[in-house]
Amino acid sequence: MAKILQIDFVSPLPPVRSGIADYSADLLPELGKVCDVRVVHLSGQPISEKLVETWSPVETREVGKGPRLPLYQMGNNHYHEEVLQLALRNPGVLTLHDIFLHHLLIERSLAKRKLPPYRKQLTHDHGWIGRAVALPPRWGAYANAPLFALPTHRRLVQSQRGILVHSQWGKQVVHDEAGDIEVRVIPMPMPVSRAATAKQVADLRASHGIPLGAPLLGSFGFQTPIKRTDVVIRALARPEMQAVHLLVVGEVAEQLDLERDAREAGVRDRLHISGYVSRKELRVAMSAADLCVNLRYPTAGETSASLLRLFAQGRPAIVSDYAQFGDLPSEVALRVPLGTGEEEALASQVSSLLADPQRLREMGRAARKMIRQEHAPERVATAVVDALLELAKLDPPSPKPAVPSPPTTLTWGEISGTLTVAGLEEPWPEGTARQLTIRIHNTGHARWLAGHKGDGAVVLEIQLRTSDRDHLALRPWPGLPIDLSPGESTEIQVLLRRPIGPCTIRVEPHVLGVSGFSTLGGPSLEQEI
Repeated sequence: MAKILQIDFVSPLPPVRSGIADYSADLLPELGKVCDVRVVHLSGQPISEKLVETWSPVETREVGKGPRLPLYQMGNNHYHEEVLQLALRNPGVLTLHDIFLHHLLIERSLAKRKLPPYRKQLTHDHGWIGRAVALPPRWGAYANAPLFALPTHRRLVQSQRGILVHSQWGKQVVHDEAGDIEVRVIPMPMPVSRAATAKQVADLRASHGIPLGAPLLGSFGFQTPIKRTDVVIRALARPEMQAVHLLVVGEVAEQLDLERDAREAGVRDRLHISGYVSRKELRVAMSAADLCVNLRYPTAGETSASLLRLFAQGRPAIVSDYAQFGDLPSEVALRVPLGTGEEEALASQVSSLLADPQRLREMGRAARKMIRQEHAPERVATAVVDALLELAKLDPPSPKPAVPSPPTTLTWGEISGTLTVAGLEEPWPEGTARQLTIRIHNTGHARWLAGHKGDGAVVLEIQLRTSDRDHLALRPWPGLPIDLSPGESTEIQVLLRRPIGPCTIRVEPHVLGVSGFSTLGGPSLEQEI
């Protein structure tokens, strides 16, 4: 391909400890073969001598000069503050590695004790909802929910000629939030590297005290609460997991205490934490794991480079059944539902896979094949250039006022609606079973989240009370089968057996929270039968 495209490549670069820096290092050599690349050195950030020798980076003041198209690599942490400023000042094409940028907004505003810019951007991007969310920080109150409910990327996205993302889910979120913007889905590049030797694997296991034949799970990357490593640790305590060890590779966030979690679960001797390691050590650790876990909830929409690196090593994975993970084929990754029963489902999936070496090998081969076919850096570089040639012809769209999506029950303070139950007609003979149809209609402002979505999900508490007890006290509460937007309805069917004697049925929705559940004043039904 003739090098007819000239770009300025703007990104954090190694040795910055950032997945996007690693992404850039993998992509740049192949991108340089198919277009004219000029690398930009972000102010105050280190850059490896090898990259300096290869690319002779220019300063940020050069961006926007001449015919070059800026290609920005955008993430959700402080390394990307200058990337954001440059992209707003000199529009180009933006690779949105994290679909949600709320953490970065906080870094730029509240973390520096600057409330007005926080309120201004939230209001610009999300209208009255954003303005309301910006009120509590005025009195020092914070919550995690807005970080994963309000993307705060509208102003940035709408200023660019086009957007590149790594998943179909991410593309849909951008369209939902920013309107009619040109978005292209480009896989993340990932080279296939050779597996570690048997001696390297044996030495790594020995260094952590992991028996050579013991089943080993691996969790890789920066460990934060959303990685749900605590769920994996608790799953280790289940009977079917008694022989399984867990190796955690990566920095651990300050708010986590994985060793304490393991002690409380009684599995401290089977948890092994290595901390941050080099790329070479990471390759050995991944080769040592029989199976890997990459759970996540909530999510900022990031595509996990550590997960793709696992696939490149021929290692299958178990992921959360959520968001961008829906793009992964079942041949390489099994999904664990969120919410009630997550630990049990995880333990069941892990134990079944570990007991089937042939299936593990087949999934590993499928994972490497997927990386070779879809994520080869040379193929990704060509796809990026093809997209840039299309998008370079476009002018940035005209900014549009925020038309906020409905809030969800993850962030909204009440649920309003109607609830009816069909099938309660008399006579209902004592001791007989009957199928009831519960119909829910959402009349409020918020979108009710489906029952499998964890925090914020809507479930129905159903009671059948006689004078001495609730006959459904130990029965799981059914959840909404789908998200329910304002004005929409859905039905849930349940099979109940009428107790002996007079009884009362009560049906009431609840919203799952971080600690159990909270009642938010929704519709309910109570009737003697």
